[in-house]
Amino acid sequence: MDSASPSLRSRGGNDGSGRTEVNPYRSKEERVEDRKLRIAAVGDELLAGLGDPRALGWLGRVLARTPQDGMLLESYALPCPQEGTEGLAARWLDEAGRRFSPQAENRLVIGLSGRDIEFGLSTARSRLNLANILDSASQNRIEVFVVGPPPTLDPAQNRRLDELNTAFADVTTRRKHLYVDTFSPLLNHEQWRQDLAANGGTPGQAGYGLMAWLVLHRGWFQWLGMDAPQ
Repeated sequence: MDSASPSLRSRGGNDGSGRTEVNPYRSKEERVEDRKLRIAAVGDELLAGLGDPRALGWLGRVLARTPQDGMLLESYALPCPQEGTEGLAARWLDEAGRRFSPQAENRLVIGLSGRDIEFGLSTARSRLNLANILDSASQNRIEVFVVGPPPTLDPAQNRRLDELNTAFADVTTRRKHLYVDTFSPLLNHEQWRQDLAANGGTPGQAGYGLMAWLVLHRGWFQWLGMDAPQ
């Protein structure tokens, strides 16, 4: 990045007075020395906002509340329905890498699910899959923000999810990446449970709003290196 603001570049060289003039014909994007940030987000159907009548999901709500003054922010959501950690580990680098740029700060958001339980994976295997993703990201100097799996209405499933959530959080924080636990605060949250019950087990507008609130208040702005809006 140049040390001088691009808005102060000369229109055709020095006019002999030692002044450097502003070019009024340059676009706003060119005249402001913006920070360039690209976010690739991978996850299952919750990342896509399945069941949300506003079609925003939690990610869309989070991005809508992220200030972009002085920043060129590009976000690419890459959901895959019914995906667990093995699918994520197999595809994330190829798909996210196509969206990254050497001229930008490249960040990865991972929206985890409890799908590994349905697939019969052990907690140890799930840990390893996430660890491989995070280690690869670190090797490529990509900062990662991990959103853990939310609870369901099934008590037996939630007991397994509790264990999986704890494992995911441990793997992530050990590697100095940020982890948002959505499971614990939503497990007995009345509005969350009502929303799942009204939408066939998936979140609706209220549920995605709750997830977005947790993300926004549990490290999102810190991860982006900006002050939280008042």
